[in-house]
Amino acid sequence: MKRVGSREIRMRIDFGEPDPRTIIFEKATIQIYYPKIQTVQVYNLGKQRSLVDQFLLLGFGSSGTELARNYSMKVTGEEQIAGEAATRLELVPKAASVREYIEKAELWISAGGYPLRQRFDRPSGDYTLITYSDVQINTKMPDEALKLKLPKGVKIEYPQK
Repeated sequence: MKRVGSREIRMRIDFGEPDPRTIIFEKATIQIYYPKIQTVQVYNLGKQRSLVDQFLLLGFGSSGTELARNYSMKVTGEEQIAGEAATRLELVPKAASVREYIEKAELWISAGGYPLRQRFDRPSGDYTLITYSDVQINTKMPDEALKLKLPKGVKIEYPQK
């Protein structure tokens, strides 16, 4: 993840097996590359961009004041994540429009102030659990690291059209 200026966020997420894919987030666009089917799907976030920004910044770049404005927060304990001490926070969105997507979020915050783990519970009962490793804060990251490098012949789809 990289902040460009005060408002723009660029991000790359690489998922491994069993469902490998790469997600690129830049400005108001998300690209999802599925290497097994050699396809990129491109989505325009439009009005949903601020909602996505809110989720992307949970723990990375959101101040305590911003979190308190948007979430009811409580500390639920201390845990070890990959041998590192972490404070576990529970965040419940205040806005009903956000609760349509995320019922609650849990963050395990390191002594350095960044998340070691995040869990997002959806109203359906499903959840996404993300555990971070080798986190590096405020490093110089080239723009190329946040772009897709696609092989020839990849199909590009625009599912919203």
